[in-house]
Amino acid sequence: MRARLAERFTLDEIDYRTGGPARYVRVRETGGRLGFITPLTHNFCESCNRVRLTCTGTLLHVPWPGDAADLRTPLRASEGNDLLYAAIDEAITRKRQGHDFPSSTAAASARPCPAHERHWR
Repeated sequence: MRARLAERFTLDEIDYRTGGPARYVRVRETGGRLGFITPLTHNFCESCNRVRLTCTGTLLHVPWPGDAADLRTPLRASEGNDLLYAAIDEAITRKRQGHDFPSSTAAASARPCPAHERHWR
């Protein structure tokens, strides 16, 4: 797809990052920004910091759903969040090599940006 677009447009590499796996270019003719996710030609696993929380309370390491953590039990076992945060910490420390969170504190890294912090209270 990228090669086909490059036949018609000038695609300039840019340093734009979102924390996701896409690599971005600026389309010179339009000034637009375009992101490509290319898992076969650019393995982005080393920069992956993703987990998925399912509607059933299971925390999954993307892309290894078999390495899951049950968060319902600690959530239901206490009025506070200490057991829940401990379960999240434990799950994050099991994340496979090359899939570590960039921060040294797993619980802080598992939380969303400060704008979404209210969801963790």
